[in-house]
Amino acid sequence: MSEAKTRLDLALRHRVEANLATFDRRRLADPGLRRAAVAVVLVAGDAGEPAFILTRRASGLSDHPGQFALPGGRIEPGETPAEAACRETAEEVGLVLDGSALLGRLDDYRTRSGFIVTPFVAWGGPAPDLKGNPDEVAIVYRVPLSDLDQKSIPVLRRIPESERPVLSLPLCATQVHAPTAAFIFQFREVALRGVSMRVDRFEEPVWAWK
Repeated sequence: MSEAKTRLDLALRHRVEANLATFDRRRLADPGLRRAAVAVVLVAGDAGEPAFILTRRASGLSDHPGQFALPGGRIEPGETPAEAACRETAEEVGLVLDGSALLGRLDDYRTRSGFIVTPFVAWGGPAPDLKGNPDEVAIVYRVPLSDLDQKSIPVLRRIPESERPVLSLPLCATQVHAPTAAFIFQFREVALRGVSMRVDRFEEPVWAWK
């Protein structure tokens, strides 16, 4: 379904929840890898249209500085993935969510940098006062859902280092790469369009492997 005329309302929320409820998500378990959680958070865009939060990481961070990311981070000891996604969203962009805001999960994704990431889809509502934590976030974007309707999505590129194609999405006047692009693309297909698809067939660019 095209998102060009969609509104940030209960109909959208119910559609996303229903699509996620019927999706048979894949869970990954590997005790040798660290765990993280991220959130695709639905909010009002700059013109009131439905959008999601995307950030650009601060340049001073030791891990992946300057890269585009969804709100999220490492799961702390004793924390559930859902709790981590909510905590990180509050810490990074100042939006407080609780469990009732979580609409469902997407596939776990194993990153080249040694994480298993659990993505959630969350309802943030109007969220008028988003403000990036300067220690972690350089820029907070409200990306309209209609941007995901571009015919150029997805962009797939072959590399000699992997049998899987590198996935990127043309957003925010640049290319957003996997793993973030993988979460967003699966969100579009599963949560918005009700299409079952997997992300483990998509690769990250080599510079993101460390």
